[in-house]
Amino acid sequence: MKKIAVAVLSTSGMDYLKEKERTEIVRLTVFFDGKEYVDHTDIKSDVFYEMMLEKPNADIHTSQVSTGKFQEVYEKIRDQGFTDLIVVTISSKLSGTYQGALLAKDLVEGIRIEVVDSKSVSFGEFVLARKALEMIDAKQDVDTIVDALHQLRERIQIYVLVDTLKYLVKNGRLSAAAGLIGTLLKIKPLLKIMEDGSLKPYEKIRTTTKAQKRLLEIVLSETENKNVEFFIAYTTNKEKAEEIKNEVLAQRPNAKFTLIPLTPVVGAHAGPGTLGLGYFEV
Repeated sequence: MKKIAVAVLSTSGMDYLKEKERTEIVRLTVFFDGKEYVDHTDIKSDVFYEMMLEKPNADIHTSQVSTGKFQEVYEKIRDQGFTDLIVVTISSKLSGTYQGALLAKDLVEGIRIEVVDSKSVSFGEFVLARKALEMIDAKQDVDTIVDALHQLRERIQIYVLVDTLKYLVKNGRLSAAAGLIGTLLKIKPLLKIMEDGSLKPYEKIRTTTKAQKRLLEIVLSETENKNVEFFIAYTTNKEKAEEIKNEVLAQRPNAKFTLIPLTPVVGAHAGPGTLGLGYFEV
């Protein structure tokens, strides 16, 4: 009899959601001024963003999950009696972790492993993992589940507001040219996770207030007359997240809405003040 497991990265924010009890969470690492922290285990979001605010010029970078670590995780899950494993990763355009997950599957025998590139980040990863769990409960086979995840990821839309571009540029998630323009003109860019999983400027807006207003206009327009689930990932701005949630619900009162902190290993690249608003059509 088939026994299917699901694994996600800590970048998914799964730690903050009830489904964490049913998934294996593979953790990335963040480095702050020479000190190493395992995502969510050694440092939580609120403490991490306080550190970023206190030391805005600190040396901050992250480390992807090694192939060896993935191998250990796969072997542990196999030894627990699982016959199949579905691994959902952060977008391959944002991290090399997806490649490490793929390489490790060839090192482990005795279990079928399917690695799914979410082409997303944060809640976008979680949504796929949750769907996999739902389909496992419905006794669906692995091929059917993986096909469904590939279809679902095409329906996930995520927009990102950042307070500063310096972290994205510094860590190579956005080109230096885009960062320079934003700095010189004091632009507050509205970013988007694109279809290929990359993060790119979507619109350039001059103030935070106007950027937030434009974000709401876009999302409300795109979701008109659709049955969608919304989500927000926040950093130092939970009150702002609640405000945006209430504005969306005023127009979509029956929509499901989830708020989660942006995990440190993702926030290291986005910076304090970042907020992501996303949705997918149910």
